[in-house]
Amino acid sequence: MNARGLFLALALVLLVLAGAATLIHRFGPVPRPTPPPAAGFTLSPASFADLPGWSADAPLAAAEALRRSCARIEDLPAGQPMGRDGIAGTAGDWLGPCGALREVSDDAGARAYFETWFRPWRASDGAAREGLFTGYCEAELAGSLERDAADPVPIYARPADLVSIDLGGFASDLEGRRVWGRLDGARIVPYWTRAEIEAGRLGDAVKPLLWVADPIDAHILSIQGSGRVRLASGEFVRVGFDGTNGRDFVGLSRILIDAGKLAADQADMPMVRDWLEAHRDQAKALMDRNPRYVFFRRLGGDGPVGAEGVVLTPGRSLAVDPRYIPLGIPIYLATTAPDGSPLHRLMVAQDTGAAIKGAVRGDVFWGAGETAFQSAGRMKSRGAYFPLLPRQRTNQLALADRLG
Repeated sequence: MNARGLFLALALVLLVLAGAATLIHRFGPVPRPTPPPAAGFTLSPASFADLPGWSADAPLAAAEALRRSCARIEDLPAGQPMGRDGIAGTAGDWLGPCGALREVSDDAGARAYFETWFRPWRASDGAAREGLFTGYCEAELAGSLERDAADPVPIYARPADLVSIDLGGFASDLEGRRVWGRLDGARIVPYWTRAEIEAGRLGDAVKPLLWVADPIDAHILSIQGSGRVRLASGEFVRVGFDGTNGRDFVGLSRILIDAGKLAADQADMPMVRDWLEAHRDQAKALMDRNPRYVFFRRLGGDGPVGAEGVVLTPGRSLAVDPRYIPLGIPIYLATTAPDGSPLHRLMVAQDTGAAIKGAVRGDVFWGAGETAFQSAGRMKSRGAYFPLLPRQRTNQLALADRLG
């Protein structure tokens, strides 16, 4: 193709992508962005004395997590709102708190730092001050770089023909409405289903990143969105989310409950895994009822990367709904751990999740390995949280705070 032909081809692709919001796929018109939720979510002033267990927490770990978020916030334009309606001020309002964080080196200093620079607010969903808190982890699998008899299950990279169209959202939510699919002429159509992909529909067009031993573990990896693959040498290769086939997600617990395989009170993730492993003759057909497939990329660094673009901190990173809680802010969690003990600790909102929707809703990142999997898979607790917002903020909430 000559230079003029290449230019015209690229222009056509850009035109198609720019007009994606009006394209038609096989399920009807691509939906336009819905307005952000306004009703329900409220923040009421609180104090550090209102935070259960605040004096017993060891907040240095949260301060270390916040350092990673600050590195991202400091790169934003100073006037960029943090969250819907600038609920956490502007990025410029965080320069002081982020700068002061460099001097924090122990728990006592971290506690004084947060009490000096931030004020807690109690989040509510209408009259409800409590919501649901679950857990997730970095999956761990056995595998290899090349296919062999022990590792026959591919973990695919993102295909070249998978397109991702951001239809927009609202400012600073970092998660605009996104359509995944493939171009079919002037249409975007959903990508192949999980069953089609696992049956070989991609052919030789996509080289697997890795090969793993167990299809059940591979499915759990797709649910968690990140993981590390342990090679025979003992080395770990990390992989992270790099797109989906655009199909709706159906959880394994819901599939097994609906199929009459497990009762609702038995369907936490460890029990789901145990059932599938004990009934491998039925596992494939049941897992195919989740049509969503996740593609991955190899990651460097020392941990999985969340939606904010920073490495997650076990026990201190929280996935939230960014329609309500801006990524990067500290948030105090008051709930119950999977073992029934109080879970009162300062977290940082650094990730999102397909199932994490609601004004008071969170997903605790527990880390990697079997212990983390057990904690994450069994966590389903009611609780409350308290966003910590800078005391000096250039937004309407800050003005109301001063007048009140």
